[in-house]
Amino acid sequence: MRSGGGASRVVPRFRDVFVSPRRWALWRQGPRVVTYCLVSEVLAVVLTLKPSPIEVDRRTLAILGVLLALGILQSETGRRVERIRRRVSGTPHINMTSVWTFAGVLLLPPLLLAVLVGGLYLHLALRSWYRLQRVPASRTISNAAIILLSCYAAQGVLRLAGLDDVRSATSHPWPGTFAVAGAGATFFVVNALLVLPARREIGRTPEALFGTWADNGLEVATLCLGALNAVVVAMLPGLVVLVLPPLLLLHRTVLVRQLEVAAHRDDKTGLYNTSGWHAQAERTLAGAARQRGTFGLLMLDLDHFKQVNDTYGHLAGDAVLKAVAEAIIAAVRGRGDAVGRFGGEEFVVLLPGIAHPDISAVAERIRRAISALTVPVGKLRVTGLSVSIGIAAYPTAGTALQRLLDAADTALYHAKATGRNKVVHVADLV
Repeated sequence: MRSGGGASRVVPRFRDVFVSPRRWALWRQGPRVVTYCLVSEVLAVVLTLKPSPIEVDRRTLAILGVLLALGILQSETGRRVERIRRRVSGTPHINMTSVWTFAGVLLLPPLLLAVLVGGLYLHLALRSWYRLQRVPASRTISNAAIILLSCYAAQGVLRLAGLDDVRSATSHPWPGTFAVAGAGATFFVVNALLVLPARREIGRTPEALFGTWADNGLEVATLCLGALNAVVVAMLPGLVVLVLPPLLLLHRTVLVRQLEVAAHRDDKTGLYNTSGWHAQAERTLAGAARQRGTFGLLMLDLDHFKQVNDTYGHLAGDAVLKAVAEAIIAAVRGRGDAVGRFGGEEFVVLLPGIAHPDISAVAERIRRAISALTVPVGKLRVTGLSVSIGIAAYPTAGTALQRLLDAADTALYHAKATGRNKVVHVADLV
């Protein structure tokens, strides 16, 4: 989740900043992150205490109690699934609070909305995050502040449309529909943008910045459930409990999806493992054979990687492998290219639908990116990395996957034997 507001974002967004060793402290994230988090928290407090034109009555207080109680109940019933999910994938906690917080946006005044967000995050901190991640209080407060600012931005859209809450929206069906949709979109976008400055390291790819299509789709789904939740509370409050079964099923679906992904991913780098990459490559090969297309295959091997482990230690070696993986991902063309790790310091890249000259250009871009890497390891910096790359192209180098791998490996061996830190195409060896 971005900051905890959506289905997968409180923590997908904050994982680079906040998911760290157990003795994590906010000041370790650097002055920029500390300043931004403090400013966002102060702004959230100021907006919460700002006088609201909406009166608080017993019905509104009852709505607050219902949303808070159901949010806590959903979190408790989903804790077992979350424990299994984290044990399998090791990825950040998913809380799906948007179902309740966005409903609060459409039903509650700012002060009670702050109580709802604070109550949900306090429960998560005590019951889920502490036991699952030992998350410190500073992170919980920052998460809650950013999600609250996203809620207030969404409420601002309703106010601009002349609506106080979802009840007034139902009196104007189409304008109200567009206003609620605009509030949801505002919540989604503002949440994504507010989290970026709180990250110590900013990813270089759209996926690293804003998450995968699955992450975003999950958050949209929880926002939709939140809107429906608000309408039900406003019209037929007794039916609000019906949101729990689909929400819990959605959480289990996330678990199943992550089990599938984990089975095809390398633990250290997040790239495809051998079986996952082979599955992608076989599909690409079959498609190229049907359509008489082409694709390129790169075999990469880090030069003198053993020296990194011997000099800096194996933890440093793992950091280098992860940095190299990120550099390769940033240097390839996009989602269609499949990057895998075959073990040790060997990587492989699949480039569908590409011509001979363009394959060499991508390989050279990867080589330069790795040569320019500086990998922080504690107080030290690992520099001077290089990579040797072998290239093979379908169908000129072969029409079977193993034949292509062998051809790329031959080109890689030639690159290693003739000086390293270079790109060699197997076609140039004939």
